[in-house]
Amino acid sequence: MCIINKKLEKSLLAFSLVVTLGSCSKQIEIEQGTSMETESEQVDPNTVVAADNPFFKAYTTPFQVPPFSKIKDEHYMPAFEKGMEEHLTDINNIVNNPASPTFKNTIEELERSGKLLSKVQRVFYNLAGSNTNPKMQELQRELSPLISAHYDKISLNKALFERVERLYQTRDSLALTAEQLKLLEDTRKGFVRSGALLSEHQKAEITNLNSQLSQLTTEYGQNLLAETNGFELILDESDLAGLSNGVIQAASTAAKQKLESAETDEEKAKYQEKYVFTPHRSSMYPFLTESSRRDLRETLYKAYIDRGNNDNANDNKTVAAKIAQLRAQHAHVMGYETHAHFVLEERMVKTPEDVYNLLMQLWQPALARAKQEVADMQEVVDAEGHDFNIAAWDWWQYSEKVRKAKYEIDEASLKPYLSLDNVLKGVFDTSNKLWGLTFTELHDIDVYHPDARVWEVKDKDGSHLGIFIGDYFTRSNKRGGAWMSSFKGQSNLDGVERPVVVNVCNFPGPVGDDPALLSFEDVTTLFHEFGHALHGLLTNTTYQSMSGTSGPRDFTEFPAQILEHWAKEPAILKTFATHYITGDVIPDELISKLLKASKFNQGFSNTEYLAASLLDMDWHTLKADDELQDTAQFEKSSMEKIGLIDEIAPRYRSTYFSHIFASGYAAGYYSYVHSAVLDSDGFAAFKETGDVFNPELAEKLRAHIYEKGSTEDAMTLYKKFRGREPQIEALLKIRGLDGSVE
Repeated sequence: MCIINKKLEKSLLAFSLVVTLGSCSKQIEIEQGTSMETESEQVDPNTVVAADNPFFKAYTTPFQVPPFSKIKDEHYMPAFEKGMEEHLTDINNIVNNPASPTFKNTIEELERSGKLLSKVQRVFYNLAGSNTNPKMQELQRELSPLISAHYDKISLNKALFERVERLYQTRDSLALTAEQLKLLEDTRKGFVRSGALLSEHQKAEITNLNSQLSQLTTEYGQNLLAETNGFELILDESDLAGLSNGVIQAASTAAKQKLESAETDEEKAKYQEKYVFTPHRSSMYPFLTESSRRDLRETLYKAYIDRGNNDNANDNKTVAAKIAQLRAQHAHVMGYETHAHFVLEERMVKTPEDVYNLLMQLWQPALARAKQEVADMQEVVDAEGHDFNIAAWDWWQYSEKVRKAKYEIDEASLKPYLSLDNVLKGVFDTSNKLWGLTFTELHDIDVYHPDARVWEVKDKDGSHLGIFIGDYFTRSNKRGGAWMSSFKGQSNLDGVERPVVVNVCNFPGPVGDDPALLSFEDVTTLFHEFGHALHGLLTNTTYQSMSGTSGPRDFTEFPAQILEHWAKEPAILKTFATHYITGDVIPDELISKLLKASKFNQGFSNTEYLAASLLDMDWHTLKADDELQDTAQFEKSSMEKIGLIDEIAPRYRSTYFSHIFASGYAAGYYSYVHSAVLDSDGFAAFKETGDVFNPELAEKLRAHIYEKGSTEDAMTLYKKFRGREPQIEALLKIRGLDGSVE
């Protein structure tokens, strides 16, 4: 679960620099000449493409949603090229302005710069993650070094930095608002952290490193998608022992879809009357939970954890190690001990030592709990008369058996109450009760895929807040995981610009006539990503680069994670959890069992997460003179150092850890646990009042968290909401890691 937004999958380094240097979402119209082709005329194909290119015109769609059906693959490169050209023209106009630098003619003009480039990037990199194709993947590889070099030209522009620096040095005399002063400071810091103070030789080194990293992160992500789609567990009816009808039907549907797209008789025979499972979590987890075929559970599980680790064309071992090495070298050129030191300078947790200390506060109690969970599961194995020790691929099945025995609850009893539409109703109603927001589904908006749905979001006074797009189901051309992003940002600089926000998830789709049914983990994921969406929708800043989720990574998970708590409130569950067949409201007894089981399996959940967070930190505390690592041995040593048990793998192993190797979480995966301290402590404030919809607290949460973006220091914003700094006790209690026995 993550944010892409201003750190879209972005090539992935490239677009993040838009945040640093500014980019306004207000669209501009590029006037194009038109040409009528006749038999006697020769028409330049580039002119035809330009005249027909949706990016070269102002969107005339409702709410300026991109006209997806009109955007073709061939439109992207011309729009990128023209966008980069115009962006550099904008920068030259700022640099060559004969007037002395002012906040208006320099900082605000930076905010306005690169409109066309921002416009095309938002569409391209969003769809590259959620609806890609071979041509787009080819374009990604081609664009990565070009975009990286483009932003280096700007961030390393000496004359541009000199204008910013002159303003920064006289900032106390400029009579700036608090928001303007923060933007000036952030802009100057962005230039410095991009290398503006380096020598020309060092700048050339940084440019070269950035280019290599951009290409490698793209390669890593594309390798992972190919690996995830490259394995199928194709079964006969005789292999389905233990599986419920719903899981069987979903696997049958997957096989039929493969059959429909098969082009040869050989391919068709492969899927005829078969059942398909894949390493996508929505397919894998139900199989691991229900299948009584231990050998097949092992096969599917190992296919999942060995993605990118198969010594083939899509292997990520060397790619990951090279990315870590180049980041260490980049940090060294920038004057930092390690990449983690470089990254954490801009976070709430400021040093690697502090991150390790935070993670280890949870590690020992989580590991102890996990070992007890293994013992509990082994008792069930022994009681069943089996002669094997619990292994990693047994965890889902036997933890579910333990949960059912302890709490008389299982996923099968919950899912009928948790259809996707019911859960959406729940999260919309929660937002309404907190802030008076309303959501109206729109059916006449152009979407990029038939699965995508669109809602208009209005404030309590009926005014338009933004557009929300939900894209919820797994498909082969969508990367794994769940995230929030935006197709249009928020700004008040040149009039009111409201955002177009998107949530992308990987839930199992409908099966037959049944609706899409979610697990409770899926429910919390949906609430989480919608929390990010609310951060994008409620934002209300002057400058787009400071809006929404633009703050420190270890703070911006907080607005998402705190919303998860409302999903677990009994009074809220009863408003949306109704049986999809009978219409019955979820029984109090089932809710009670769910809540009692909420701390169950927390040893596993916390241990796999913390192991991945510590692995991330180990990769990014490498130093510039360290040799290129053997990825398998590095990971093995990292996990042995903390005593990770064999029955658990890190949530993300090095070869499929896209958060840190193909997205914006390098040296930052710990952010979820740091934000968990904030969200647990923050929700405790509501619980202490006896009203989880306490209007005074809800208003503070909106005014100081969801609306503010990065206009103020993150800890300052939290204290304005909570009245004090966060405390860890609420998190330990919620996760059952405080010594209490369940």
